[in-house]
Amino acid sequence: MRTGAIPGSSGRVRPLRLLGDPQLAEPCVEVTEFGFDLARLIEDMYATMYAAAGVGLAANQIGVALRVFVYDCPDDEDQRQLGYLVNPRLVDLDGLIIRGPEGCLSLPGIEAGTPRCDYAAVEGVNADGDPLRVEGSGFFARCLQHECDHLDGKLFTDRLDDRRRRRALRAAARAPWATPAPE
Repeated sequence: MRTGAIPGSSGRVRPLRLLGDPQLAEPCVEVTEFGFDLARLIEDMYATMYAAAGVGLAANQIGVALRVFVYDCPDDEDQRQLGYLVNPRLVDLDGLIIRGPEGCLSLPGIEAGTPRCDYAAVEGVNADGDPLRVEGSGFFARCLQHECDHLDGKLFTDRLDDRRRRRALRAAARAPWATPAPE
């Protein structure tokens, strides 16, 4: 990404992986090669996230099993939080557990009250391998936890109690994008 460029402006929108895609259930691997290909992936991820009107996107949601996510998400003070993390790891969760509405670009149109900590801190690196730490509360903390879950092969539905999970998965099965179950 060029310095000062709008994130995603030179990226290519890639197809999203949807619920049922086995890659969404597999943990992603650490990035070991930094350079042009990683920068291109990040640009494509921003372009895809914006095209889908999301606030975050993990690499496996576009079929790349690497530990990378991007975000453009408001925090509790309605300040824009824009960035990305390579090889992110949740290092701190704190505060009240709050059940709030959560959706996912891999389950379009499906939303459920999902429990998340009110504060999260994530450490990783940038596209050059330099250390980064990102902290957030409220909705931004929810976003950070959600994207880290993706990289560990989990969806928000994995965090739901049985009743909410069944309801969300039934709604997903009826969604126009759902893949018919094999007979």
